[in-house]
Amino acid sequence: MAFEVKGTLKKLFDQQDFPSGFYKRDFVVTTMEQYPQDIKFSALKEKSEQLGQYAEGDVVNVKFDLRGREYNGQYYVDLNAWRIERGDQAGGTEAGQQPAAVSAAPMPPVPPMPAAAPADDDDLPF
Repeated sequence: MAFEVKGTLKKLFDQQDFPSGFYKRDFVVTTMEQYPQDIKFSALKEKSEQLGQYAEGDVVNVKFDLRGREYNGQYYVDLNAWRIERGDQAGGTEAGQQPAAVSAAPMPPVPPMPAAAPADDDDLPF
């Protein structure tokens, strides 16, 4: 499952290195909705290097997957970011384009419905 969120980069955490060679970096994005939400994402391995070009306060577009797992009877959900882009480049129909605006032109009139057929011409079985 792939999802996308656009918002302001609120917090960049330090990279976490593990003995196995695995590394990740977490970050928080504040959404641009009527009621903004702070959402924490994880960028794994090479994807964490993409975060180096951003600073807190930048508008970003994050494409991510949901990841779930069970460990010792507890269930966990991670938001795995697989692409981070500048917010002014993303969200359009193509790279750099904004979606078309909704037209405010009035709707054309609706044609009248045809008159109902007489009851004798009804072919319904009941």
